[in-house]
Amino acid sequence: MQTTPVTPEQLNSSVIAVPPLARDADLKINPAENAKIIRHIEAGGVSTLLYGGNANFYHLALSEYAETLAMLTSAAGEDTLVVPSVGPAYGTMMDQADILDDLDFPTVMVLPMQGLTTDAGVAAGFRKFVEALEKPAVLYLKFEGYLEPETVARLVDDGLVSWIKYAIVREDPAEDAYLSRLVDLVDPRLIVSGIGEQPAITHLTNFKINGFTSGCVCVRPDLSQKMLRAVNAGDLETAETIRGLFKPLEDLRNEINPIRVLHQAVALAGLAETGPALPLLSELPEVDVPRVRETAETLLNWI
Repeated sequence: MQTTPVTPEQLNSSVIAVPPLARDADLKINPAENAKIIRHIEAGGVSTLLYGGNANFYHLALSEYAETLAMLTSAAGEDTLVVPSVGPAYGTMMDQADILDDLDFPTVMVLPMQGLTTDAGVAAGFRKFVEALEKPAVLYLKFEGYLEPETVARLVDDGLVSWIKYAIVREDPAEDAYLSRLVDLVDPRLIVSGIGEQPAITHLTNFKINGFTSGCVCVRPDLSQKMLRAVNAGDLETAETIRGLFKPLEDLRNEINPIRVLHQAVALAGLAETGPALPLLSELPEVDVPRVRETAETLLNWI
């Protein structure tokens, strides 16, 4: 596992995969099945793994946090960057900082809390966590009003931010006043598109931000990585073609639930046994399983 600091060049060199976290029938972490997912992603040329929402780190027990991080450390390849998450509750992230103190992750992501927050309060909590961690953290912008762009810029200027995952969904990703303001205030090379392949081309070309995260990359990492290379090379025709290949599975994720669909899609495609969903989430309705299976298999088997 990589232990050196994350650079802007690295954010642009690999799609940032956001995998599910495999569990067994008793909801225990399953090291063997998680290793299968990681090997598949790495074999497709993707060398950055971010464990956040798709892995349901929101509901990870503090009692299994150290075990989970140790598993990820041992499963990842020597040159793979692994970024775990903390939070979203302030008390949880501060307790997790103590566990992370003994580990060599270059950075971690602070999960966003929706509700019961203020701009100043989120900034203070992020600052205190980074001070406890003693290294910059990943800032995850997912909700309008969570942090103002000016507040984000202050955190960046103070050296507290490793990079930013931008994931505020817009009906038209090209029309985004918040992101426009953000890239005026913060170096765009520190910002990655955080909503998969669908808005990534617009984000990277219109706003000049630096790479993208993906869940569906877990099914076809080689294609997602090829899309990133095509955007970087200015070959937008190829990039759009590949984006279209991911769209059916992304459409199901948007229609049903992004985390639940991806968790089961990895299993239905035969890549790994991801196991049952960790509460407070639940399984897909049986009526949706055939559609997810067919769509995942079509993406996996596309030549």
